[in-house]
Amino acid sequence: MLLRLVIWNLADSKTTIEELRRYLRDESVDAFEDVPGLRFKAWFSDEPTERWGAVYLWESREEADQELPSRARELIGKEPDIGEEFDVEATIEGQFVIDELSRRGLAFE
Repeated sequence: MLLRLVIWNLADSKTTIEELRRYLRDESVDAFEDVPGLRFKAWFSDEPTERWGAVYLWESREEADQELPSRARELIGKEPDIGEEFDVEATIEGQFVIDELSRRGLAFE
């Protein structure tokens, strides 16, 4: 398994966190639902520091290297300031597996 982390500083970008939340709600979450090999994706933000990013959990490096249905780079206007990949050493599922994890977070409030 492979974990990928991408982070942008939006201070010098073409968009805002609020605009990116709309993009998640209206387009991106749906587009990622059926991506082969993607086990988990979470988008995150920090408004005080104007940062935006995502973490991906992939079944394999080969699947992580496929073209993704994302317009984030286009909307933000640049490549991520941080882009890192890590081998996954271990995983667990917490006690909340009964709850649905999809479509939660600020973009859906």
